[in-house]
Amino acid sequence: MPAVTFSRREVLSVAAGVAAASAMRSIARADERGLNLGIQLYSLRGYPVDEALRHAREIGFRHVEFYPGMYPLNSTAEQIATMNKKLADLGLTISAHGVNGFGADAAANRKVFEFAKAAGIRILGADPTPEAFASLDELVKEFDIRIAIHNHGPKHRYNKVIDVLRAIEKHDDRIGACADLGHFIRSGENPVEVIRLLAGRLYGIHLKDFKDQQEKTQGVILGKGHLDVPAVFAALEQVKFPADGALSLEYEENPKNPLADIRECLDVAQSALAAA
Repeated sequence: MPAVTFSRREVLSVAAGVAAASAMRSIARADERGLNLGIQLYSLRGYPVDEALRHAREIGFRHVEFYPGMYPLNSTAEQIATMNKKLADLGLTISAHGVNGFGADAAANRKVFEFAKAAGIRILGADPTPEAFASLDELVKEFDIRIAIHNHGPKHRYNKVIDVLRAIEKHDDRIGACADLGHFIRSGENPVEVIRLLAGRLYGIHLKDFKDQQEKTQGVILGKGHLDVPAVFAALEQVKFPADGALSLEYEENPKNPLADIRECLDVAQSALAAA
């Protein structure tokens, strides 16, 4: 019998399929542990939304966190129905949507919640002004949708974890945090300690790493900077991170061709999950 040979393209295709299947199994195991590992689609901002969703699924993700540039707040009912079908066809679910601004205009704030309800979104990543909280307290009760305050590093109003804690103090429990661990690194904070301090009000995580603990620095593959990835997952389990929380890998570098880097980040996350 003659030897069977395969082209390089066929070999690479099979290898990619095996890697994707392995990633899906690992992510499924994470889901079983209550850590619904997904991706913030800002990581794939260099692609049209349909292509970004396809890449997310092919890499192995089952959960996606949208940002407004890929899922506009002014989407019509027809556009929302179309998006829901795309997600269902790909076997994807929405974990969250953000980051969204909220201010003193209660009517404008309400429109964001109305969009979220129509789209089936239960967590809104947020950057609220101090004047926003009066209406947010009412809206989270009415819609039963959580607000997750997102930190953006040095010079931002939510720079340190204490800034987030002070903001949510005395407000409805559905107003909590989406801890961007990379930006907390830029702010000189310890990501594991941040998770512990936000226990009970932590509804989202952006799993991201930076080279240095300073304002201007470079994003890196998970674990190659200041992020202790196994310790992060262990801390999330210790604080009982909610099973329906938004745990999103986010990689901001190389936006035109980030796929290999995202896969490498996912490999690190998978190893860390196994070790946690």
